[in-house]
Amino acid sequence: MTVAAYYAGLWRLVQVWMPQLLVAAGGTLRMTGLAFIVAAIVGLALALARLSRYTALSRFAVLYIEVVRGTPALTQLFLIYFGLTAVGLTLQAFQAAVVGLGLNGAAYLAEVYRAGIQAIHRGQREAAQAIGMTHGLVMRFIILPQAVRIILPPMANYVISLLKDTSVASLISAPELMLRARDLSSEYFRPMNLYVIAGLMYLAMAYPLSRAVRAMEARLSQGR
Repeated sequence: MTVAAYYAGLWRLVQVWMPQLLVAAGGTLRMTGLAFIVAAIVGLALALARLSRYTALSRFAVLYIEVVRGTPALTQLFLIYFGLTAVGLTLQAFQAAVVGLGLNGAAYLAEVYRAGIQAIHRGQREAAQAIGMTHGLVMRFIILPQAVRIILPPMANYVISLLKDTSVASLISAPELMLRARDLSSEYFRPMNLYVIAGLMYLAMAYPLSRAVRAMEARLSQGR
């Protein structure tokens, strides 16, 4: 077989693969978006719990963060997807991946939130409370709006990492890009070609996000 014939045959296969891989990439993006929403909401709750004056809440948040950050994300996915069936709760693979990646990311975003909140000078909190604002109002109107500028860049970087980490969800058969590439490689016996294409597709999805993060960091630094 000549080189030209080889690449012609490969191009025909790529035309067959790409529609399926693009659909799978859409699943990856949906998984990333939903898992990020879970991580952002739960992470904020954990950060506020860790900073709470109530010892039980604070200790629970610290324990959760340490356990989740100290164990592999894949182990957590297996526990959610396979382990919850033992208590009668069955999740589809996609749902389990969203929940698992979201709860895993919450532990990391909790520390991002905490750092952003604690970076705001304590005097602002004390001044607001001195004029009669409650702790909740201080957080809502004084602390969190200022912490956003500190939190946004690392949070955006987390989204890029999350996009790539969705590939581990293929091990519980969640419908996403890496799973489809693996299935096609088993069908066509072209793993090298398919995994290179999948890697390039991850790069194509992550690169605009990385550019947006750089632009955001530059804009926020100018604002400061």
